[in-house]
Order: sequence, then C-alpha cells, then structure tokens
Amino acid sequence: MYLIVGLGNPEKQYETTFHNMGFLAVGEAAEKLGVKFKKKECEASVAEAFVRGEKVILARPITYMNASGRAVKQLMAKYKVPPERLIVIYDDFDLPKGKLRIRASGSAGTHNGMRSIIGEIGTQEFPRIRIGIKDPEINIPIINYVLTNIRKEDYPLFADACSEAADAAVAFAGGEDIERVMSAFNKN
Repeated sequence: MYLIVGLGNPEKQYETTFHNMGFLAVGEAAEKLGVKFKKKECEASVAEAFVRGEKVILARPITYMNASGRAVKQLMAKYKVPPERLIVIYDDFDLPKGKLRIRASGSAGTHNGMRSIIGEIGTQEFPRIRIGIKDPEINIPIINYVLTNIRKEDYPLFADACSEAADAAVAFAGGEDIERVMSAFNKN
C-alpha cells in the first residue's frame, strides 16, 4: 500500500494559489487513475485507487497547511503505511516556477507543511515531490506570495508541472524505484 499526499489549504479561496500545488497535483493523479475524493477520514479528503494491483490512498489534508502532519500521521497509522511508502507533493519557493524536484528524503526547508509532517511522524526519511513556484518578477514576502493566485499566463506551466508530479507519484506507487522516478522526472 502507498499513500500519496498533496499539501494545500481546503477552502475555495485558496484553490488556485501557489500553496495549493500539492492539492492540484494529487487531484491530477486521481483523475489519471479514474477515482474521486469521495470520503473524509483522518482529517483528510481521501480517494482510493489501485496501481498494478497495489492499493493507493490519495489524500488532501483538510487541516490547513501548517497542521498537515496531523492528517498524515493518522492516515499512516490507519493504513499501516511505512514512511518509505509515503510520498508528499507540495509547493517549493526555493525552486523556479514549474520545475519539479523529487527526493527520497530531506529536510523541511522553509515549508511549514513539511515541518508539520516531519514533526508528527518523527522522520524526514520519506519521498517527496516539490513543485517550484518562485517567480523572480514578484517581490513580496514568502508568506504573502504563497497565498496569491497563480497568474493566468502561468496556468499552462503549472498545469504541466502538476501533471508531471502526478505521473511521478503514480509511477512510484506502481512500484517504480524512487531512484528511477528521480532520474525520469528531475530535469535541469
């Protein structure tokens, strides 16, 4: 079993903000797998799918970004998912907009949602997919920037990034080795 978690904020007003890249990407994964987010459990909106015979839980925590770890910890406990079978998709201000970076483990960096997850589950040894959001043309504090709406002219770039992030997560959940997923999707 695998758990794919997309980070974001649950209210409609945040739907197309930079901080919702994880929600958008996991939604794209659900669409590709032909499933919908039909139930709420463990402080998350959840969809269930199968990839190559393996059960996959797709989740969007409804705890708001800074408390994402609560939902992740509950889901991991309920479904008995070890950290190496968890993959978290989220926005990253340290990467250029639209760029994907996949890692097998690592620190939270400047991301409060990841800080919450690492604090709750007690390890940073789990795969993650970061979607770059940094735009050198916009110069406002990070806390304000992540909650601004994506500019219409950037929609195609972020739609592609979310689609690629979904493909990477599904490949990993389908049993693809994380090193191979990194090699296929990390681009310079």
